[in-house]
Amino acid sequence: MKLLFFDDYKFGVVKGDNVVDCSDVVDEIPHLEPQHIIKGVIENFDRYRPLLEAAVAQRDGVPLSGVRIRAPSPKPARVVCMAVNYNDGMATPRGADSFLKAPDAVIGDGDTMVLGDVPASVFEGEAELALVIGKRARNVSRADAMSYIFGYTNFIDGSARGLPVAGFYSMKSRATYAPIGPFIVTADEVKDPNNLRVRLWNNEELMQDYSTADMAVKIDECIEFVTKAHEMEAGDILALGTNHSGLHPFQDGHLVELETEPLGRLHIRVQDDLKRTWVRETRLQRKERGDQGLPPQLSGKYAPPA
Repeated sequence: MKLLFFDDYKFGVVKGDNVVDCSDVVDEIPHLEPQHIIKGVIENFDRYRPLLEAAVAQRDGVPLSGVRIRAPSPKPARVVCMAVNYNDGMATPRGADSFLKAPDAVIGDGDTMVLGDVPASVFEGEAELALVIGKRARNVSRADAMSYIFGYTNFIDGSARGLPVAGFYSMKSRATYAPIGPFIVTADEVKDPNNLRVRLWNNEELMQDYSTADMAVKIDECIEFVTKAHEMEAGDILALGTNHSGLHPFQDGHLVELETEPLGRLHIRVQDDLKRTWVRETRLQRKERGDQGLPPQLSGKYAPPA
C-alpha cells in the first residue's frame, strides 16, 4: 500500500495512477497536525489497513497528476541519516555512524530545496533509500530489527559542504535539506530492500545509479545501532546512506528526480537566489581525471578570486 498526503494534507492511498482521499477513514485519530495522523495510522495499521482497503475498493479517486503531493511523514520527531555507508571507492566506510537532521528539513514532492546564503564550497544532494519506523524502538536487536520497519520512501540528503563551522549539523541540518516521498510504501511491497536500484537524475541526466546491495552496514544493523543511542517512534525516518560516486553540485534551477523501485519518483527543484555556479561533474569523473577535492565554484558570491 502506498500512503501519502496531498493538497491541504488530505490523507490518501494510491490506486493505480490515482489517489483516493481516505481522510474520513482516519479522521478519528486525535490530531493537531498531519504528522499525528500518519503516526496514528502507522501505530494502528492492523486496524486501519482493512478500512483503507475497503475505501480504496469503493472509490475511484482522482489523478495523482492533478494534486499537490506533500511529504508523507511531514514532521517526524527524528530524521536520522547513516553516514559513509557504501562501498563506492569514494569514501571509506568506518562502521556504523549517523547524524540527525532537523524535522523542519523535511519537504515533499514538487517542493524546493533552497541552498541559502552560506559560504559552502559546494551544495550536494545524496540519493538514498530511507525506512519509516513502525513502532516504538529502543535497544532493538538485529534479529528483530526488520519487524520495526513500517515502510520505505525516497530520501535526498542535502549538504552544504565546506562551511567555516565544520560538522554535520551546519552542513546537513538545514531547512529544506531532507526531501522525502512521494509516498510511504509499506514494507510488504518491498521484497528485498537490500537489493534495490537507486537512481537520481538532474535536469534529466542520470547522475547516480547504484544498488542498495552495496550498503556496508546493512539495514538490520543500522536499526540496532541507532536504537542503542536513542528511541525511535512511529513515523520517524532512518535514511540509509548513498553511493558517493555520482555526487555533483546542486545549482539554481535544477530539477532533481529520485526513483527507487518500487517507491515512485520524487521530484524537487533547487533554488539559489545568489545564482552561483560550479563545474558540473561527478566525484567519480574528478577521480578518474586525477583531480583532487570538490568541483570548484565558477561564479557568484563566495567564489574564489580569479
